[in-house]
Amino acid sequence: MGKSRVSYFYHPTCPLYYYGPSHPMKPHRLKLAHHLILAYELYPKMDCYHCPPATAGEMAAFHSDEYVQFLSKVTPDNLRQFSSVLQKFNAGDTTDCPVFDGLFEFTQLYTGASLDGAVQLNQNQADICINWSGGLHHAKKSEASGFCYINDIVLAILELLKVHARVLYVDIDVHHGDGVEEAFYTTDRVMTLSLHKYGDFFPGTGHIQDVGAKEGVGYSVNAPLQAGITDEIYLEQLFIPVFDKIMEVFQPGAVVLQCGADSLGGDRLGCFNLTTKGHAQAVRHVQNYGVPTLVLGGGGYTIRNVSRLWAYETSVLLDQEIPNEIPFNDYYEYYAPDFELHLKPDPSMENQNKNIDAIRTELLQQLKDLQGAPSVQMQQVPPAFRTLEEEKGEDDEDDKDDKPSRKQRIKKQHSAEFYDKVD
Repeated sequence: MGKSRVSYFYHPTCPLYYYGPSHPMKPHRLKLAHHLILAYELYPKMDCYHCPPATAGEMAAFHSDEYVQFLSKVTPDNLRQFSSVLQKFNAGDTTDCPVFDGLFEFTQLYTGASLDGAVQLNQNQADICINWSGGLHHAKKSEASGFCYINDIVLAILELLKVHARVLYVDIDVHHGDGVEEAFYTTDRVMTLSLHKYGDFFPGTGHIQDVGAKEGVGYSVNAPLQAGITDEIYLEQLFIPVFDKIMEVFQPGAVVLQCGADSLGGDRLGCFNLTTKGHAQAVRHVQNYGVPTLVLGGGGYTIRNVSRLWAYETSVLLDQEIPNEIPFNDYYEYYAPDFELHLKPDPSMENQNKNIDAIRTELLQQLKDLQGAPSVQMQQVPPAFRTLEEEKGEDDEDDKDDKPSRKQRIKKQHSAEFYDKVD
């Protein structure tokens, strides 16, 4: 199989948003990851894009109009005006989803990049699209949750479903992908696979017997795990056999892969014991099937390790070997004292997973019981967006709106251009 065509989405203002001084979510991690990608000279090997922000109308494809309007209007300065609905939308200082400066613009940027990635896959302009700012899998239709406000994953899957009969969602974050599972719980066109910590742990969902409802029975696949799981057990005994069976039974036309970095050992909020190489091996295994794939970020709260992981997984997706020694970059001091890319497992952490064989057996049986890949009666599928060539004549006539649309992406050709005025 030849090398994949990889598109990379990064907006330099996305890392500048700030959840607050004591909040564990730090968008700044995106800048660390981006500078590592630049330092390892991975950037010239990809097609790189700034994307237009997602509009309120695009967000309303999944989220309620009332909720989107709330996000678009609320600010720290006018918070009191919305006191009657803060609890309803699970936002504000008493929740894990604070209202901070530029909140709506932040959601527009990460969501716009995920939507653009889905459009590129639909139009066969790329084999793999990477948006490390996306992957906010907890957001619900009318509610913020778990640091997530707009569920870019659900919106991207809805876009992919315009062209693909079946879409597979894979979640290797330490937390259950509850928002995505809930959105597609009753359909057989989207299968969700989540491997996560289960028990006294946020969000508290993702039991192995949560398998879907109505037409979606059997299409929600949950692997509830305990603390301390290591690369070998995670991959060889669970992820690889279950994923292979899914590909055999479900036969998706596209895959969305959420690569939450909080499943790494040493994460501020996580409790697994995976290494960068182990986590990336799951990504490589997905890629090896050659199915169009949207690769997203997600959790990850020890930011020096988040950037290590996502830079390395970018190299894996590009099939490029990179050295363990971290090259000098603007954030070099973050990687002290060893200045190495790869993490080692914590030998003092006990693996509490004693029933992996039973989990694997139950999940394989669940998949075996499915009737095979669901057939979808497909009518002629309209293009998600008309191509630039088709629109060129119209654009020449009407230049009133200077904002880039999904059909007019701003492509960055040279690495130096990403060191722009906001960096």
